[in-house]
Amino acid sequence: MNATSSDATAQVSDPGRIVLLTTSHRVAPGLLSWPAWQALRAADQVVCADGAHPQLPYLREAGVSVDEASPDAQDLVDACAGGRTVVVVATGEGEPRLTDGLARLAGSGRIQMPDLELLPASYDLPGARLLDLVQVMDRIRVECPWSSQQTHKGLAKYGIEEAYELVEAIEEGDRDELREELGDVLLQVVFHARIAEEDAEAPFSIDDVAGGIVAKLIHRHPHVFGDETAATPEEVKEHWLRTKAEEKRRTSVTEGIPLGQPGLALAAKLASRVRTAGLDVELPRGEGVGYELLAIAAHAEAGGVDPEAALRAAARAYRDAIRATETG
Repeated sequence: MNATSSDATAQVSDPGRIVLLTTSHRVAPGLLSWPAWQALRAADQVVCADGAHPQLPYLREAGVSVDEASPDAQDLVDACAGGRTVVVVATGEGEPRLTDGLARLAGSGRIQMPDLELLPASYDLPGARLLDLVQVMDRIRVECPWSSQQTHKGLAKYGIEEAYELVEAIEEGDRDELREELGDVLLQVVFHARIAEEDAEAPFSIDDVAGGIVAKLIHRHPHVFGDETAATPEEVKEHWLRTKAEEKRRTSVTEGIPLGQPGLALAAKLASRVRTAGLDVELPRGEGVGYELLAIAAHAEAGGVDPEAALRAAARAYRDAIRATETG
């Protein structure tokens, strides 16, 4: 056998290569990694089973020819024969039928399998799953008979409930419950923002909500995003309070304190504002347990204790004692 025929035999026996290219729908189409573009341009064939795949217009615009086809495992193996490379642009499901078929062929041991490479072409950024939540909320708002009728006022009670359940999960130290309750609180934010989009006079979206809090955080952290410095938590709080005062331009330290919060928390918040502002305000004197609780709350806040959390801890101990008595 001469050199030419030997090369031809080697070429025929080369099983080739299959590249399974995966992309994230949470990243803008066309934003692919450099290794992905290299694989696409060097491939002998590029196939995609989904003719509506969001990447296809961008691949074709870049000069990559894509065949709309759904080859099975054996078809792919045959297409790679002779050292060819076939890139499969995976659909959202990840091509489980194809990969399972390739696994069965490889397990049979009857054929020489092409090299198989899984190549992620784009990756989710931190927070990318929030886009899924926004999309799901959009659909629920339109198609769900209950959700489509909800208003800000109607949902208000759920916001309070979810906040309390989150606090309880934190205090109980239950990590699984904490993750779930954080999701429930996040749902309230996204739900309200979705409702707000429909307001005829002053609509806003979840992007406006996120943009607002981003701008606020940057402005109130000049030691992180600006030229100021802060070496201690106290200095950070000083920056925060100063920039907040500049933003709000309030005439009283009591402005912005929600009066609907639990009594002990309200009393502690008022005491905190007075102490932070350096005001000399005597506690009102009066008869009854209310004034006694006010004094206790102010004393606790001055000592760095959250009276609301302390009372809840004591109440849980009381609950446990009740249950112990009930069970004998």
